[in-house]
Amino acid sequence: MIKIAMFDSKQYDKDSFEPYLNDNIKMVYYETKLNLTTVSLTKGYDCVIVFVNDEVDKDVIDKLIEYKIKLLALRSSGFNNVDIISAQDRLPVVRVPAYSPNAIAEHTMALLLTSIRRIHKAYNRTREYNFSIEGLTGFNLHEKTIGIIGTGKIGKALIDICSGFGMNIITYDKFPVPIQNTQNVSLMELFSRSDIISLHCPLNEETYHLISEREIRLMKDGVIIVNTSRGELINTEDLLDAIKKKKIGAACLDVYEEESELFFNDKSGHILKDDILARLLSMPNVIITSHQAFLTKEALDKIAETTMDNIISFFNEGILKNEVKIENKVVK
Repeated sequence: MIKIAMFDSKQYDKDSFEPYLNDNIKMVYYETKLNLTTVSLTKGYDCVIVFVNDEVDKDVIDKLIEYKIKLLALRSSGFNNVDIISAQDRLPVVRVPAYSPNAIAEHTMALLLTSIRRIHKAYNRTREYNFSIEGLTGFNLHEKTIGIIGTGKIGKALIDICSGFGMNIITYDKFPVPIQNTQNVSLMELFSRSDIISLHCPLNEETYHLISEREIRLMKDGVIIVNTSRGELINTEDLLDAIKKKKIGAACLDVYEEESELFFNDKSGHILKDDILARLLSMPNVIITSHQAFLTKEALDKIAETTMDNIISFFNEGILKNEVKIENKVVK
């Protein structure tokens, strides 16, 4: 029997994973996040499943190995929350490299359209029988320039969507490949030419605070920034300052730099202690969703399917599918 512990689990996770359980696979769901305080809960299991806000640092990995965990399975594509170097050759780590690029790309466009066409404001007005359209003027996406940073599967899915709107598309990727209807440019050129900037790159040492005060100074006045990737790609204090100065016209965020203790939880009955997030939420030109871009039935089904395939292949066949490993000093 394979004994599995899943951390930071929600009801939608249980609904997606339950069809894969049987007499040979037992899974226990923990709502708490995995960290050094909770790692003792993994005793007696063979495999641990984690998500984006679990803290799997060196100390946690040492404990997992001490507790004889045989496999660490990420139910996400990103792995910046795991110390892969510490796990190398000691604890196999697998992930879900692609679950639904379209889900995230579509959410990106949904945030952008909501912002520029003031859908959120109109919705609140009409619910109070206020049918005035004063102050709801937006602008067309047609012929606007969007700069897409990161042209992996999600970036390419967004390129397809933006092409349908007749937008001018420029891109930046560390490892560029030719893509129809796009122009690959330098990062600095992308910042200076874009009316809208959308982030779809991984978080690592090179991309941490990819957008901060220096980069914002290069941007057009009134630029719109969309981030459905990782919160730490943006220096949030600099973003807030630029919004206050009207350098940035709007921000659409599905991720936040300090989200780990907030997102995926109901905090409606609590005082928000994060002053920066509170100020962002108070601004009429900022839209924030709580890391839900991935949240479609199709994506959840794919996450469960790939995660369980990774686990079953390892324990039943000794095959490591979708392993996160270090090659030539690069984590892949």
